[in-house]
Amino acid sequence: MTAALGLAVAFAAVDLLLFNVLRVSLTRSVDDTARQGAAGVVALIDANRLPTPVPVAPDVTIQVLDSAGQITDVSPDSDRLVPLLTPAHAAAIARNGEATLLNGPAYGMPSLIRVTAVRAADGSLVIAAVPYSSVSSSLSVVAKALVFGTPVVFVLFTGAIWLAVGSTLRPIDLLRRGAARVTGTAVPSDLPVPEARDEVRSLALTLNDMLDRLAAAQQRQRALVSDTAHELRSPIASIRAQLEVALDHPEGQDWESTARDVHADVLRLAGLAEDLLLLARLDERAGAVGQPDRATGMVDLSELSESVVARYAGARVPVVFAGRGEARPAASSGPDAVAPYLVSGDRNAIDRLLVNLIDNAVRYAKSQVTINTRHEDAWGVLTVTDDGPGIPDADLERAFDRFARLDDARSREGEEGGGAGLGLAIVRATAQAYGGTAHLEPGDPAASPPGLRAVVRLPVASS
Repeated sequence: MTAALGLAVAFAAVDLLLFNVLRVSLTRSVDDTARQGAAGVVALIDANRLPTPVPVAPDVTIQVLDSAGQITDVSPDSDRLVPLLTPAHAAAIARNGEATLLNGPAYGMPSLIRVTAVRAADGSLVIAAVPYSSVSSSLSVVAKALVFGTPVVFVLFTGAIWLAVGSTLRPIDLLRRGAARVTGTAVPSDLPVPEARDEVRSLALTLNDMLDRLAAAQQRQRALVSDTAHELRSPIASIRAQLEVALDHPEGQDWESTARDVHADVLRLAGLAEDLLLLARLDERAGAVGQPDRATGMVDLSELSESVVARYAGARVPVVFAGRGEARPAASSGPDAVAPYLVSGDRNAIDRLLVNLIDNAVRYAKSQVTINTRHEDAWGVLTVTDDGPGIPDADLERAFDRFARLDDARSREGEEGGGAGLGLAIVRATAQAYGGTAHLEPGDPAASPPGLRAVVRLPVASS
């Protein structure tokens, strides 16, 4: 409707402009005819060869006034008594080169007439008149054509605009209906994508990509809630069973042993809650990648690795740190043993990342766990390698899933002392939060068992 209103105003303006341009053009043509007729008579007067009656072109009427304002000569069928213009008016028109419109019947002439005047050298005034009827007829025809033709053209243009706008908005309406279905079902699904390769198609593809990410996030959230509930159920059930037995049989209960068992289950619950909270914070940090983070600083990867390795002096298997040279037990490390590798990140978060990797490696290693740091282009690389049973290639990526459970020798051997399956998920989330990556690969594919190597890449800190 807005486009139609604007179109109507535009058509009205164009019609008025066209009509006025045509009127001015035709009027000027009539005036030129009258002026040429008067100029021809003036030339005859100046040459003293003016005949009687005055010769003129068809449709031109001539009156010649002397200096006293009396009519001295006329063209055939022209009034010899009443001049078309008063002497003063004729003199003004001759001086300004203009023309005026008069009512012809008042002077015994048909219709309207255009009248002009030209002064001769002897002071006489030549008045010339030309009928305006041809101009009026032409303007009348044009006006009727505009009055009846413009509405037809307006309707055609409005219909074309309606169809074009409707065709443009139809895919958007389909997108709206698709979005309404998603809102009604609360289940993200693909929106219809129009065939035309235009901005609406790009919008639909962008929205579908967003809905796919939302669906994946929703699925991850549901899986996380389900897995969390499953993990919480076991320690809660254990605590409940122990307390119910103790309350039912208080006389034969070893309260110290019961308290110790309940305390262990509570610690397990607390650890799970802390891991989930840490993952939530890391997810929030990863969602703000590219924004300045005051908690991010520079961490010496080599120094941190040696510091963490030193805590595992009494571990089940030796934990050694290999800098650029050969592998060395942590006890032999010194402040000048390894060149510093500065990476971007928070020291406590990367400390937790390394502890998770070493705990996991110690749990499954047969004889030794090796930690190494090195530079690769703009990355600081941290590796933790064990000589345990390893993980099948098909499960290397799935091991980073939250609450992941791998049905293999590595999972079975670590089942007794294993955690909730969040360790590697925290490792990857921590690396990604600081712009890095984390992946698993066989420690030594040629060995049996092949072992496992965890590789973490963090961006080198800018100086």
